[in-house]
Amino acid sequence: MTHQYIISGMSCNGCRTKVEKTLNEVEGVQAEVTLNPPTATITMEKHVPTEKFQEVLSAAGNYTIEMDSPKNHGETKSCCSSHKKENNGHNHDHHKAETKKVNQHSANGVYYCPMHCEGDKTYNKPGDCPVCGMDLVPQVAITATQFICPMHPEIVSNEPGDCPICGMDLIPMQASESEENKTYSDLLKKMKIAILFTLPIFIISMSEMIPNNPLYNIMSIEKWNWVQLLFSIPVLFYAGWMFFVRAYKSIVTWNLNMFTLIGIGTSVAFLFSIVGMFFPDIFPAEFKSHHGTIHLYFEAATVIITLVLLGQLLEAKAHGQTNGAIKELLKLAPTEATLVENGIDKVISIHNIKKGDLLRVKPGEKIPVDGKITTGESSIDESMITGEPIPVDKKVGDTVISGTINGTKSFVMIAEKVGSETMLSQIIQMVNDASRSRAPIQKLADHVSKYFVPTVVIISIVTFFIWAKFGPEPAYVYGLINAIAVLIIACPCALGLATPMSVMVGVGKGAQNGILIKNAEALENMNKIDVLITDKTGTITEGKPSVEKVYSVTNEEDFLLQNIASLNQHSEHPLAQAVVNFAKSKNSVLKEVQGFETIAGKGVLGTIESKKVALGNKKLMDEIGASVSSDLEQKVTVEQNLGKTISYIAIENVVLGYVAITDAIKENSAKAIKELIDQGVEVIMMTGDNYNTAKAVAEHLHLSSFKADCLPHDKLKEIERLQAQGKIVAMAGDGINDAPALAQSNIGIAMGTGTDVAIESAKITLVKGDLNGIVKAKNLSHAVMSNIKQNLFFAFIYNTLGVPIAAGILYPFLGILLSPMLAAVAMSLSSVSVIVNALRLRNLKL
Repeated sequence: MTHQYIISGMSCNGCRTKVEKTLNEVEGVQAEVTLNPPTATITMEKHVPTEKFQEVLSAAGNYTIEMDSPKNHGETKSCCSSHKKENNGHNHDHHKAETKKVNQHSANGVYYCPMHCEGDKTYNKPGDCPVCGMDLVPQVAITATQFICPMHPEIVSNEPGDCPICGMDLIPMQASESEENKTYSDLLKKMKIAILFTLPIFIISMSEMIPNNPLYNIMSIEKWNWVQLLFSIPVLFYAGWMFFVRAYKSIVTWNLNMFTLIGIGTSVAFLFSIVGMFFPDIFPAEFKSHHGTIHLYFEAATVIITLVLLGQLLEAKAHGQTNGAIKELLKLAPTEATLVENGIDKVISIHNIKKGDLLRVKPGEKIPVDGKITTGESSIDESMITGEPIPVDKKVGDTVISGTINGTKSFVMIAEKVGSETMLSQIIQMVNDASRSRAPIQKLADHVSKYFVPTVVIISIVTFFIWAKFGPEPAYVYGLINAIAVLIIACPCALGLATPMSVMVGVGKGAQNGILIKNAEALENMNKIDVLITDKTGTITEGKPSVEKVYSVTNEEDFLLQNIASLNQHSEHPLAQAVVNFAKSKNSVLKEVQGFETIAGKGVLGTIESKKVALGNKKLMDEIGASVSSDLEQKVTVEQNLGKTISYIAIENVVLGYVAITDAIKENSAKAIKELIDQGVEVIMMTGDNYNTAKAVAEHLHLSSFKADCLPHDKLKEIERLQAQGKIVAMAGDGINDAPALAQSNIGIAMGTGTDVAIESAKITLVKGDLNGIVKAKNLSHAVMSNIKQNLFFAFIYNTLGVPIAAGILYPFLGILLSPMLAAVAMSLSSVSVIVNALRLRNLKL
C-alpha cells in the first residue's frame, strides 16, 4: 500500500535527505521524500501508524509528519531553529551557501559541506555532513561565463560590458540567478537615486509657472539654481553615466541610436544650464527672465535620464526571466537513480549512469534516463513529453523516457541514452537555442534615430554658422543659443515615451482581461501573425478525460456503470477516475471488488458479487474469450472514428456494452478559431494525440490543416519551416513538450492552466486557458501598435515644426526666435500629448 504524507520542518536538501533516510530505516517501508512540495510518498508492506513515523522523525530532528489532505497543502515550517540546536549554535546562511559556487564543473574526489559547518574541511568521498546532514558536494572549479548582445548575437565577450554596435548591455549566455539579480539590483539602485534627486529638481523648475512662486519666499532663485545643479550631479554622473558612455561609443563607431540622442540632448541641456548659471551676462536680454536670470534645463536633463533608466530597469527584469524555462525543465530531471548490480540495489547519482546499466524505477519515481523495460510493467505519465494527460501502459521491451513519472508499479529498465542524449536534455537544449537565436525586433524609434540624430546635429551646426555669419550682434551668442534650442527641442523625451507608455498601458489592460504579456516584442509580433500553431489537449480541449456515455446491448446502462465504476475505484488511471467521477454524478452506489487486476495495455479485471467483470480494449476481450458481436463492433467503430476512447464491458465473459470517453472541446474554441480565420490567420492544429482524435477535432472546428502524433521536435521543425517562408508564427500550447516550439515561435502563447515551463517559454500567457484570449491579445496588439504609431507621429510632428522655428527660420519675416525655454515647453507638450494618447488605451474594449 502507498500513502502520501506532508512533512513539516524541512527547508534544505540536507533536511530532505535526513527525513528520507530516517523513514527508510522503518522496517518494511520504502519512502521517497521531496522538498518542494514537502511530501513523503511511503510504500509499506503492512500498515504502519503515523505515530510510528512521527516517533522516529522526532528523534532525528524538529520534523512533523501527517497524512496528506487539501488543508495541509502549502504549509511548511522553518527548520532553522532545529539546525541551530543540533549544530551547537551554528547559524547557517542557506542563501549564501547556495549561491556561493555557481557555474562550476566537478573536480576529482574532493567533497565539502555547502554550509561550511566545519570551516574549510573536505572529505574524500560523497555522503552527508556529520554536523547538519546536508549532502556533501564535489569541490569544483569556476568556469568563465560568456556574454552576448541581445540585439546582435554575433557579439560575444568573456566579460560583461556594452555592445560596440548598439550600446546595449551584454547579457550572460547562461546566466546564474546571482548574475541576473545583480544587473537588476544595480539598475534598481540607480533608479531610486535618480527619482530621489530628479523629483525635487522637477518641482523647483515647474514652480516657476506658479504666480508669486512660494519657493522664492524661502530662498532666492539663484540659490534654488544651485540646489538644482547639486541635485543633478548624482543623476547624470552616477545613475545616468552609462548613457553618456554609450552615446560616446555610438558616435565613435558611428552606430547612431537612441543613446546618441539621449547623450547629446542631456549634455547640451546640462552644459547650457551650467553656462547660464555662471555666465548669464553673455546671453542677450531676450533670453533672460524678469529676475535677470537665464532659464535652466537641469530638469530636462534629469527627467530624460530617469525615464530612460526606467526602460532599462524593465528590460533587465525581462532578461532575468529568460532562463526561467530552462530552470523549470531542469527541475524535471531526477538527481539520483537506483542501480541494480549483481542483484543488489544501489543509489547512485544520475551523472554516474552508463549505457547498459540496469536501473530499478520505483512507484512514483521519475525515470532517470531513456531506455527500455527489461523486467516488470507499469503505467507511465508521459504528459510532460507528449502533452497527453492519459498515462501509457508499458511492458517489457517498451521505451521509457527521462523525466516521465512512473505509476504504482516497480520495474527494471536498461539505460540506452544518457546525459545530453536523453529526450529531456534535447528539449532543454532546444529551448536554450531557440531563446538565444532570436534577436529582439529593432524598435521603430531606434531605426528612425539612425537618420534623425545626424539630421538634427547637422541642422544645429548649420544654424550656428548661419547665425554667426549673418545674424545681428552678438552673432556668435545668437548662433550658440539657437543651435542649443534646436538640440533641446529635438531631445528624445517624447520619442522615448512613445513606445513604453503605450506598452505599459497596454500590458495593464491585458492583465485586466487575463492576458499576461512579457514585453513589447510580444505585442508587436502578435499584431503581425499570419499563422497560429495550436496544441489540442488542454488548449483546444479541456485536457480532462470524461465519460460521454455508457452503452448497453440490454439497455441496462446504470447496471453496467455501477459495475465498471466499482471495478475502477481501486485504479489510479485517469480513465478510471473519469468513470468513477461519472458514476458519482449519477449517484451510483459502488460495490466491493475482489481479485482486482490490471492487465497492462489492455484493461482491468475483478470479481463483483461472484461475477467476473472486465473493462478494456479488444485485446482484453480476446484474452478472456469474450466475443464482440458485429453489430456492437460497428457501433464502436463509429465512436472511434469520432476520436473517442472506447472500452468494452464484459460480465462473465459476455460483452454487454462499452463506455465512450472523450476530451471535451472548450466552449470558446470554435468561436475563437473562426474569428482568427476571418482575420486572415491560418490555424494549424499539431498534437501528440492519435490521428482519429485529431481528425475529429479538426473537422468539428473546420480547420484547414492538422498534424497528429507530433513529438516536440516535429512542432519545432514545422515552425522553422513556416518562418523560412517568411511567415510570422504564433504557437499556443500548455505542456512541457510545447516549450521548444513556444520559444522558437515569433510569439509563444501559453495557457495559464498549463505547466510552468510552457508559461516561462511563452511571451503571452492566457490566465483562463481560453483560445478566446488569443483573439483578445491580437485585438489588443493591433490597438497598442496603432497607438504607438500615433505617439511617434506626435513626437516627430513637434520636431518637424519646432526644429526650423528653433533654428530661427521665422526671424527674418516675423522677428520671432524660439528660446531654449520655449523649446523645452514644446518638448514638454509633445510628451504630454504622447502620455494622454497612450492613456486612451485604458478605455479599450476587447
